[in-house]
Amino acid sequence: MKAYWNCEAEELKKNFQVSEEGLLPAQVEAIRREKGENVLQEGKRKSVAAVFAQQFCDLLVVILIIAAVISMFSGNVESTVVILLVLVMNAVLGTVQHVKAERSLESLKKLSAPSAKVMRGGIKQEVPSREIVPGDIVLLEAGDMIVADGRILHNYSLQVNESSLTGESTNVEKNDAVIEGDVALADRKNMVYSGSLVTYGRAEVLVTATGMETELGRIAGLMNAAKERKTPLQVSLDEFSSKLAVLIMIVCALVFGLCIYRRMALLDAFMFAVALAVAAIPEALGSIVTIVQAMGTQKMAKENAIVKDLKAVESLGCVSVICSDKTGTLTQNKMTVKKIYVGGAVIEPSELDIQNPVQRYLLYNAVLNNDSSIVGEKEIGDPTETALLYMYRGIKTGEGAFCDGDSLLEDDLRNHMERLEEVPFDSDRKRMSTKYRLHGVSTVLTKGAPDVLLAHCESSMDESGIHELTEDEKQKIKDANREFSENGLRVLAFACRETEEELTKETECHLTFLGLVAMMDPPRPESVEAVKNAIRAGIRPVMITGDHKITAIAIAKEIGIYHEGDMALTGMELDAMSEETLAQDIEKISVYARVSPENKIRIVEAWQNKGKIVSMTGDGVNDAPALKKADIGVAMGVTGTEVSKDAAAMILSDDNFATIMKAVVNGRNVYRNIKNAILFLLSGNMAGILSVLYTSLMGLPVPFAPVHLLFINLLTDSLPAIAIGMEPSDASLLEEKPRDPSVGILTKDFVGKMMLQGALIATVTMVAYHMGLKSSDALATTMAFSVLTLARLFHGFNCRGKKSVAKLGLGSNRYSIYAFLGGVCLLALVLFIPALHGVFSVVDVSGKNLSWIAGLAFLPTLFIQIRKMIQDKTEDGGEPEKC
Repeated sequence: MKAYWNCEAEELKKNFQVSEEGLLPAQVEAIRREKGENVLQEGKRKSVAAVFAQQFCDLLVVILIIAAVISMFSGNVESTVVILLVLVMNAVLGTVQHVKAERSLESLKKLSAPSAKVMRGGIKQEVPSREIVPGDIVLLEAGDMIVADGRILHNYSLQVNESSLTGESTNVEKNDAVIEGDVALADRKNMVYSGSLVTYGRAEVLVTATGMETELGRIAGLMNAAKERKTPLQVSLDEFSSKLAVLIMIVCALVFGLCIYRRMALLDAFMFAVALAVAAIPEALGSIVTIVQAMGTQKMAKENAIVKDLKAVESLGCVSVICSDKTGTLTQNKMTVKKIYVGGAVIEPSELDIQNPVQRYLLYNAVLNNDSSIVGEKEIGDPTETALLYMYRGIKTGEGAFCDGDSLLEDDLRNHMERLEEVPFDSDRKRMSTKYRLHGVSTVLTKGAPDVLLAHCESSMDESGIHELTEDEKQKIKDANREFSENGLRVLAFACRETEEELTKETECHLTFLGLVAMMDPPRPESVEAVKNAIRAGIRPVMITGDHKITAIAIAKEIGIYHEGDMALTGMELDAMSEETLAQDIEKISVYARVSPENKIRIVEAWQNKGKIVSMTGDGVNDAPALKKADIGVAMGVTGTEVSKDAAAMILSDDNFATIMKAVVNGRNVYRNIKNAILFLLSGNMAGILSVLYTSLMGLPVPFAPVHLLFINLLTDSLPAIAIGMEPSDASLLEEKPRDPSVGILTKDFVGKMMLQGALIATVTMVAYHMGLKSSDALATTMAFSVLTLARLFHGFNCRGKKSVAKLGLGSNRYSIYAFLGGVCLLALVLFIPALHGVFSVVDVSGKNLSWIAGLAFLPTLFIQIRKMIQDKTEDGGEPEKC
């Protein structure tokens, strides 16, 4: 980007070969051929078919497909159909989620205005925005969407809302003066940018950039370049899948070799290997992870956190840095009067008294010299002026006050006072004046920037009346203004003058000083507690804002993000910092102010390079690239642009930082539940593997038909696994440090539990198998299948958490009871309905054998629960508090 803000208007017109009458048609065509149309280019995207095909690029999925093909050629068509149905269902779910998330550029395009007013060849005309070229003279007025970047040639009190690009909440007053040196985008007062909205005044602008060369286009380019990162769970599951796949192939090859060595028929040996693969692979794992994440999103939605990408739910559990926007997320996005300097003293807004003469005139000024209004819940006009109206509504009422019941209403005052004359605010004068007849005297009311207004004041007012403004008083006023400013407050000065003179710019002088009103966008009440909770949970909160550095530090201190010894940087200071210095200082920097989209991406990358999982919040177009780059992008639902919402993985429907912390606790719980569900599935599958290996090594018949293992994995196991996924969260989750994303699922502790629990279930299964083998191979298979199914259903209670069921409470997760009963009913249908015996390869079982099945199946759970109860007693801490 060239520094057009440094250039004189005449120099720019000469550079773009244009006059005040605009470009000629021939010039427009030549420039359009060179620069192209004023549109945003879209990055290359994957087709839906490619996305769908990608869902099958997983080792476990490939092994299952091979197993399905072998099953089909060996006559087990049912197994093939079931496996393929599960795989296709998972692929469809993944494709739908991917397609929904890829809409960022569409929203950016919608920000382009459909048309613009230009001067071409001395004629004012309206043309489609795509036809605007660099060098065009665009005419802007209130309500226009700005279609391209440009330098202001002639300014007529122009005000622009640039919040979507800069993050600054208030309107920006523009001018046409040259700006020296390099300044941040938010401080380029003589420039306008594509995607911004004109809120007041008008201007003539020379277009300096169009299409992808605009600031908006640069953001689109950053979004095209930003690659989505895999979530920690995806990384863990990929690693887990690879290790499990290799293990399964080795074991299957070993068993196949043993079978051939024992001179088993080639097809039978294949079927044995397939049975082992089916026993080992948790077919329903993908579906169960998806279901658990979906349930997590439903819970979050009730708590105002809408998750677009299911994979993002679990990532919240290991977030270690939250880069939060200030306006609206940590603050209320509503200017509020905090302090007032009047009568030589600083008071609170609640201390204002309309019976006090000087305070009454200050209030007259705040309400009458004000073009904003509040209609019901809707605020119309400048946020600063709206804050003054709320200040008036909150003061004490007294006899003779204009009031409605206990509340002062500005309309009651305005209806009694007729505005006689006015001089509107403009950025050169930095003040606004109106004239009213107050108490029978024509009075000019003026408000504006303190330094400008004070220079025009000759007297001041206190309770005793009007007197000359001394140098000591002036210094006290300046000291109060400096103190307010250093605390991040925005300050307005108020003055008046009794005169019959016509009100003009020239007669805005000889004023009587009334006071200063200091305001700010205050922190949300719950932000302080939410930041404390984040720090307690081992999460580093960082503030990133487009606002001024002093304001940002003041808010960050009040909320608890900024502490003594911390650093605060502006975007330009960050630009001047090397990568090495940033890497050294990143953990000391708590506040970033006046930042650009590139700055935000750089901050996110710097934390990610430290191995941190980063959540980024934002609401503007300028936030979108960083939202996409972050591990968890969080957009604002109320104030957020469509671009930011599309780029983010999660949307806050209440724009509240505290909601992020609720989502973090939920995310940690989702990961814990998914890990417990995986332990449940794998320990059960390990029992199947050990059983098949045992019979293979002992030269015994296969203990299970493939349909048995599919029945367990896809039906009876799915119910408890889903129930484990619905285990409620507890307060202890907030005390834990963020999970290290580099630590996979298959830790030593996890594998040890899986092997032990699998061995216990395999032991009772083989005991039942040998009992049945005394009668027949068919009864042995039926009893092994029944014990394995029922033992795994009981095992669902063991995997609910680290503590015993007695400590967790049997009824605290009623879904686990429903899952157990549902699984028992399914097993009963298979065992007691003769028509299903052939389908599921089972035979009739006597009452005595049923008793043995129930007793043996319960033994592993009894052993595990006794061990957990002993562990509960040795550990400190009571029952977890339910969240």
